[in-house]
Amino acid sequence: MSEQERFPGWHGTTIIGVRKGGKVVVAGDGQVSLGQTVIKGTARKVRRVSPGGKDVVCGFAGSTADAFTLLERLEKKLEAAPGQLARACVELAKDWRTDKYLRNLEAMLIVTDGRELFVITGAGDVLEPEHDIAAIGSGGNFALAAARALIDTDLDAEAIARKALGIAAEICVYTNGNLTVESLDAR
Repeated sequence: MSEQERFPGWHGTTIIGVRKGGKVVVAGDGQVSLGQTVIKGTARKVRRVSPGGKDVVCGFAGSTADAFTLLERLEKKLEAAPGQLARACVELAKDWRTDKYLRNLEAMLIVTDGRELFVITGAGDVLEPEHDIAAIGSGGNFALAAARALIDTDLDAEAIARKALGIAAEICVYTNGNLTVESLDAR
């Protein structure tokens, strides 16, 4: 029996980051699935951390334990480089790509300090999204498309994130409507 047959894999997250009108919002759904079974519908995959007294909002997709490991590492990087989110993200991505233990972690992150918005991947990427919208996870492409369609409307960043996640939840079976939303003033 293959590993995939023994353990069909965790699915179920959509995370979106939207910057508009002086706000940056990171929002995520609450569903965690194992194969075709919903394990939990109220997971919190968006967190606010405050290393050095500066708020940073992080959303994660992928393995929860892996994501928490990465969030702890990011906090340490931010403590070592206060107020330098880009530097901390690049340092995390370098460690993630080169460290024997970390390179096996399966997760992605969206992080913002209100000024910058990044997607961090295990492939060593630290990406600034185009159009001030980033989305990751099972329903990420659905949420991204919806938010891109809504960005030029009168809706604010939070309303766009909520509506985009609602649309993703209607399309992606690994996404639900139990949302966690965190916002920061754009600087």
